[in-house]
Amino acid sequence: MKIYKFSKENGKKVEKYQSYLATYVKMIHTNEAATIGYMYIEEETVGYHEAPIPQLFIVAEGEGWVTGENQKRISIKRGEAVLWEKGEWHTSGSETGMTAIVIQSEELHPETFMERNKHA
Repeated sequence: MKIYKFSKENGKKVEKYQSYLATYVKMIHTNEAATIGYMYIEEETVGYHEAPIPQLFIVAEGEGWVTGENQKRISIKRGEAVLWEKGEWHTSGSETGMTAIVIQSEELHPETFMERNKHA
């Protein structure tokens, strides 16, 4: 399990298209097919399961926790993302509610665009 940051400070100012006060944080580029979904976790847990393909879990709102195969809970909040590799057992949950964008693809390399969280 790898944790990444995608906060505003890690983005680039949008200067084209007469844009003002806009920041863009690139997260993923894939050459393989990808599915993208939005997950609502409402004060509950997503059960412990194996990732069928690499999964990038991007927290859009709220906060909660994630685990890897060791089942040790690591806090996660808006502005952070976690990557689970294919075959990696994991779970996630929240006590107050959390929403996340989930990208699944055989080819995910978030380290190309996002800073790795050194504490996780």
